[in-house]
Amino acid sequence: MSNLLVNQRDQEFLLFEQLGIEKLFKTETFKDFSKDDALMMIKEAEKMALNEILPTYAVGDKEGCTLKDGKVTVPKCFQQPYKKYCEGGWLCPTEPVDVGGQGMPVSMATAALEHCYAANFAFLMYPGLTHGAAALILKFGTDEQKEKYMLKMFAGQWTGTMCLTEPGAGSDVGALKTTAKRLPDGTFSITGTKCFISCGDHDLAENIIHPVLARIEGDPPGTGGISIFIVPKYRVKPDGSVGELNDVHTGNIEHKMGIKGSATCTLNFGDEGKCVGELLGQEREGLKVMFHMMNEARLEVGMQGLGHASAALEHSIGYAKERIQSVPVWEMKNPDAKAVPIIQHPDVRRDLLWMKAHVEGIRAMNYFAAYCMDMAKANPAERDKWQGFVELLTPVCKAYSSDKAMDICSKAIDVYGGYGYCQEYPVEQYMRDCKIACLYEGTNGIQALDLVGRKLGQKKGMNAMNMFGEIGATIAKAKGIEELKAYAARLEEAYNALVDMTMTLAQLGKSSAFIIPILNASSYLDIFGDVLLGHFLLQSAALSTEKLTAIYQEKGVTESKGKKRALVHDNADVAYYTGKVATAKFFAVEVLCTVKSRCEAIKSEEKIPIEMADESFTC
Repeated sequence: MSNLLVNQRDQEFLLFEQLGIEKLFKTETFKDFSKDDALMMIKEAEKMALNEILPTYAVGDKEGCTLKDGKVTVPKCFQQPYKKYCEGGWLCPTEPVDVGGQGMPVSMATAALEHCYAANFAFLMYPGLTHGAAALILKFGTDEQKEKYMLKMFAGQWTGTMCLTEPGAGSDVGALKTTAKRLPDGTFSITGTKCFISCGDHDLAENIIHPVLARIEGDPPGTGGISIFIVPKYRVKPDGSVGELNDVHTGNIEHKMGIKGSATCTLNFGDEGKCVGELLGQEREGLKVMFHMMNEARLEVGMQGLGHASAALEHSIGYAKERIQSVPVWEMKNPDAKAVPIIQHPDVRRDLLWMKAHVEGIRAMNYFAAYCMDMAKANPAERDKWQGFVELLTPVCKAYSSDKAMDICSKAIDVYGGYGYCQEYPVEQYMRDCKIACLYEGTNGIQALDLVGRKLGQKKGMNAMNMFGEIGATIAKAKGIEELKAYAARLEEAYNALVDMTMTLAQLGKSSAFIIPILNASSYLDIFGDVLLGHFLLQSAALSTEKLTAIYQEKGVTESKGKKRALVHDNADVAYYTGKVATAKFFAVEVLCTVKSRCEAIKSEEKIPIEMADESFTC
């Protein structure tokens, strides 16, 4: 069930067979939803993606955004889809009904919106950032602020951004220079410059609400002295309508490698001393407040990576089935041999299976993170456990998904050959659009440091141990399935190496060799992600073998390998489940078998990159 964006059969398997989200519908929190609702939402999202958003992909890339006379214009083709997207309720489906949402499970919304992420993420950034900013006001704002800003934002009438980065304070947020001066009426005069602000200015909505990090005059340096403010582009009149410009000016827009339909702006606040902001939350808790939006955004970036990777895979498979070139290698000496679709060539098949394994594994990991968010909300008794999974997985979902998505998009270009490098086909744009996911919302290097330096040790390591327990249960189940025993052993070896590596890093972090965990944080995150994917893929393989056994029994072919094989061509379920088993096996042999040696490399405690002199990097 491919639409060249997302494999819906895989979505349904994950939601209803692997995760079993129907359990959510039995809880008080989500009792108003059903499997039929989830399927309907996915189908409606597919229509929105295919009919409204996808047609903007190449056009929006070519047209890009323009800045003229201080005003930013987005691609014209974005205007109508944005209105329909908001009218359809897609901007805030998981929020409460009383603020304009539907109270939908995050896992349902994640699956539905994967189609839109895959169709054009540059477009999705406008409503995505708006939702994040409005959700901050919902959680930390006063009743007056919610009435004044939030409701219009959740409706899409006004949009939002996230203003952290400054020219001299990128990843080092504590070095920001934007200031806030108290005014007699309790508001603040904001002065400063923010750069790389996604969707910072545009013509999609009548007002843009900026959550801005700034330091109140007299507050201490560093992150502990940062507050956050609501700064609208246009001031809001007492009747709620848009008033005069709030001394927020666009200095420039960036000319980027990808996501060209998203306006990435430099914003100048208070050049004329007339920019007014309202404190959001408590003073000196700005970073704490903003992290609620950042964590949501990081999971969304993981879905960005998945969207590009999924579309690249689906297009590559379709192309490989249609592109006729060269005779099979085993027919090279046959003068009468005919050229075949390139999917029949071993190297292409290997690339496609590598792509498939990673896409399906990343989808499972990201959906699981969304499911954990739902379980934390619906199951108060185990909230800490499920929220712990979310905390632990957030940096992995963001960094691993985007890093591997780049590899997947690169392999997609390889499948297309020279055509893949040309704009005639979409895979070159997938790769260009995908790269930014490795960089914004905290670079992937920052995510790795977050995982190693903070997340592994949270709750005295309990979150990590709970996740390791889930992986151990998968290994135990797969060991009991004859066909999967050898592959369960591969996962077990990788799992043991990961657990040992985790404990080793914890010890090293407390010793004089503390630089080793820092130096190898990215390598560790990659290993962690590989083992997680191995777990999810083997879990899906175990489920699939059970499904296949039932089908074979129903068809009366339990003893015949040939008849089982023949069913693959005639039965879609057999083809799908067989593919899940093969994918898990391939990943175990191709990827998991490397984990132990990579862990041993880290444990060798080599410090070569640190010890080498700066002058030796180039002569």
